[in-house]
Amino acid sequence: MKQRITLLLCSMSAFVLMNCYGQSSSKKQPVQKSEVYSRTDTTKVNVSNQDWKKLLSPEVYDVARLKGTERPFTSEYEHSKEIGTFYCAVCGNPLFRSNAKYESGCGWPSFFEPINKKSIIEAQDNTLGMRRIEVMCGRCKSHLGHVFDDGPPPTGLRYCINGVVLDFEKAKTAEKKFNTKKKTNTEG
Repeated sequence: MKQRITLLLCSMSAFVLMNCYGQSSSKKQPVQKSEVYSRTDTTKVNVSNQDWKKLLSPEVYDVARLKGTERPFTSEYEHSKEIGTFYCAVCGNPLFRSNAKYESGCGWPSFFEPINKKSIIEAQDNTLGMRRIEVMCGRCKSHLGHVFDDGPPPTGLRYCINGVVLDFEKAKTAEKKFNTKKKTNTEG
């Protein structure tokens, strides 16, 4: 009996590793922006997976819609120290601020809290014989990653997020856009 359990656990571990390490690209493909992509619109997005498949790169589609996992230690955002905001690469929903990002060593970008409670959705995930909490975008319900209770203070949480489904805007870029828009509005 012990041998069967050990064999089952080894098989499951091998399957998980193949899923994590079997993907090819380490660089995110540019997201085709659609009419639903917006960094300011908060209305819920309801698009069929068939339509998402036409709009998203294969890497983003695999993670966001099929609940895949990008290879660990390949995200351009894993070690990023840039100041700004992380958005859902699928719909543009603001998800995390860079000041909530930290180095967890897990292989994926990690955050200790989302921008707000509505920016994400959490759901029980019991796939592959594991008990985890899945994290999805609060606007388009795309799979982002998982949350664990081994993070740093003040929350004690680790939002382990696939970088391929993140979009990032540096704070200076956002400030420049805001000031340009403000100047245009006061002149008009």
